Amino acid sequence: MTLPSVPVPTPARSAAATQAPPQSPAPARLSLNQETIRQWSLPELVAGCTAAGVRTVGLWREPVQRYGLRKSAQLVAGAGLRVSSLCRGGFFTGTDRAGRAAALDDNRRAVEETAELGADTLVLVSGGLPPGDRDLVGARGRIAEVLCELAPWASAHGVRLGIEALHPMFASDRCVVSTLGQALDLAELFPAEQVGVVADAYHVWWDERLPVDLLRAGKSGRLVSVQVADWVTPLPEGVLLGRGQLGDGCIDLRGFREAVDAAGYRGPVEVEIFQPDLWARDGGDVLREVIDRYRRHVA
Repeated sequence: MTLPSVPVPTPARSAAATQAPPQSPAPARLSLNQETIRQWSLPELVAGCTAAGVRTVGLWREPVQRYGLRKSAQLVAGAGLRVSSLCRGGFFTGTDRAGRAAALDDNRRAVEETAELGADTLVLVSGGLPPGDRDLVGARGRIAEVLCELAPWASAHGVRLGIEALHPMFASDRCVVSTLGQALDLAELFPAEQVGVVADAYHVWWDERLPVDLLRAGKSGRLVSVQVADWVTPLPEGVLLGRGQLGDGCIDLRGFREAVDAAGYRGPVEVEIFQPDLWARDGGDVLREVIDRYRRHVA
């Protein structure tokens, strides 16, 4: 399942504008998720990040497949970039046997793609309720059933699965895992080297148990990926594409980063923003703004 198709305007830009570095080097832990600057091709992403001093990127399967998996891996590695995660696998909650088998096959391919790219983590968005289904507990149980087959496969390929909790407003159609605690409940059914959790500030910032669950994830070595975007109000129509630029909303992003650090996480912090306004702008300008906002609100 992909993000909604949104026309991406092609802003006028020069190579110099696209690749011009910011005034100071990018923070070392900043990872740029590919969807934040969707208007860039993969070669533009690699060139822009390299010029700006961003050493880590989060990639998505669809643009990688369009460019070619092997070419993508060679391009990123050749530039000296690290892939912090690949989005995404998951969607395990269907009740139809054939559909679940197809989902498992697709996730096996996603694991192989993650390994080819040299990424540590395949991000899992677990899936929502099937049409007409109201059984949240049953849906979460089906996730565990699929992971029983997928987790050993991923481990054999050197890939760890990261269960991402999505805000409860997405429970019906995208993800019945709504809190970091629920994600941990699932992950802890498996060895820590096989299954961990993804903490995305946009989805979990509201949860009063978040500090406790972050410490729980850190203590068990299961915090495998951290992502940031801001929550803006009023919510735009089509909330999936309404993530705010860092500092534009109400999330204490620095407090969130300090909490994941306190849990023992020392890895990259991905900036993942789905926002058509950013996609309509020059990619180089967006990257410079992301770096500046990250430094001011996260680092």
